[in-house]
Amino acid sequence: MPQDILLRQDIHDVAILTMNTPKSLNALSDAMLTTLHKVFDSIAETPEIRAIILRGTGKAFCAGHNLKEMTAAREADDKGQAYFSDLFTRCGALMQRILTMPQPVIAQVHGIATAAGCQLVATCDMAVAAETTRFGVNGVNIGLFCSTPMVALSRNIPRKRAFEMLTTGRFISAAEAAEYGLINMSVPEETLDAETLKLAQTVAGKLGKAVKIGKQAFYEQLQMPIADAYSYTGKVMANNMMYDETAEGVAAFLGKREPTWENP
Repeated sequence: MPQDILLRQDIHDVAILTMNTPKSLNALSDAMLTTLHKVFDSIAETPEIRAIILRGTGKAFCAGHNLKEMTAAREADDKGQAYFSDLFTRCGALMQRILTMPQPVIAQVHGIATAAGCQLVATCDMAVAAETTRFGVNGVNIGLFCSTPMVALSRNIPRKRAFEMLTTGRFISAAEAAEYGLINMSVPEETLDAETLKLAQTVAGKLGKAVKIGKQAFYEQLQMPIADAYSYTGKVMANNMMYDETAEGVAAFLGKREPTWENP
């Protein structure tokens, strides 16, 4: 990986990805966006990996886009608006890649998660944060409304809470983030690694084929009218019921034993 800006450690069937540019608070630079997308693409083709943890080094999880890069692009004669359009398109593509990953992606958050960093948390399937973490979409404080982070944020938390965060630029605490539904839980900082890994390993222990189709169905049905959603998910469940592994799971449950899956 270029300059080791993204580290990877596999613990059995869990891949831990660590954004490793602490001097920029793990900003989503051009290089970071490209590297994250490539690594996610690679893991998507690795069925042995059942869950992914995304975290950051240093003082923060992620402080959003790299403002120094953005300033340089704005001042360059041959870039400007075209660069920004491409930047936000590539960022949106990364967020959508996370949603289409066959494996659940869990954000492990500490320090701050701001702007596109908060967007990253909102995009991940689940999130665990240290109790001291702060979250914000505070681009409005510098005259830049967080329009793209708004997409993920407004699909995670109540509408009025999201609009308040977007228009005031106020940071919220980890306790508020849990209350709003932005994260699953806040934990003491000293247990953050262990609690996040515990959640990832629990998910990784399920039937991978079922989790894969379940994640896809989860996001698909959210976009549908309720009648269409029931029709669609009914077909997904009927397909799932035909898996040999599912038949074994049902038999194991009825027999009060653990299932034996050769290719879970």
